[in-house]
Amino acid sequence: MPKPVTPPSTLLVDRIADDIQSGVLGAGSWLKQIDLQERYGAKRLEVRRALDHLTLKRLIQHVPNRGYHVYAMDPRRSNEVHQIRAILECGALDYSMEALTPARLRRLRTLAERFEQLLRTGTVLEQYEVNMAFHNALYELCSNRELINLIIELRRPGPSAPADQWRTWERIEQSSREHFALLDALEARDLPEAKRVLAAHILQRRQ
Repeated sequence: MPKPVTPPSTLLVDRIADDIQSGVLGAGSWLKQIDLQERYGAKRLEVRRALDHLTLKRLIQHVPNRGYHVYAMDPRRSNEVHQIRAILECGALDYSMEALTPARLRRLRTLAERFEQLLRTGTVLEQYEVNMAFHNALYELCSNRELINLIIELRRPGPSAPADQWRTWERIEQSSREHFALLDALEARDLPEAKRVLAAHILQRRQ
């Protein structure tokens, strides 16, 4: 019987994620395990598990035979990927309205409320997890599964993790407001407004 995998220390994972989000560990910087051991007072195996966990979350990247570094996407490519995502995800709303039942709308609102609560009480990774759950619940409404597969595939090359999404506290708060504005538009069946809000949300435009 295989030996169960020991999960990484949640506290250590959150501390590293917070330091990436705040810019203490800057985009593109290499993360040496010995340095992280000293910085966080952790054991080598604890650091390795934390790094592997953050790699799965796409907050950092593992390069075989070289190590781990904080993900850094080329700004031009990042902008173009976000533009394509905005086109596809707004288009997906055309295939989503029929599936927007009161029960599904309540689930989306519950996730939006949970995200808002985590702004005050949660960690960066907790915010990230709930934000992803919100968007995944939105994707589930779309009847065109190939379109959703394209969107999900497009998100994979770079992080949809906090360091790429939320560069300032103001941006995090705006993201929360956009969740509710999107849901209000969907509930009102105002598709043009829903698309406008979603595009601004993806492209991180000021409202």
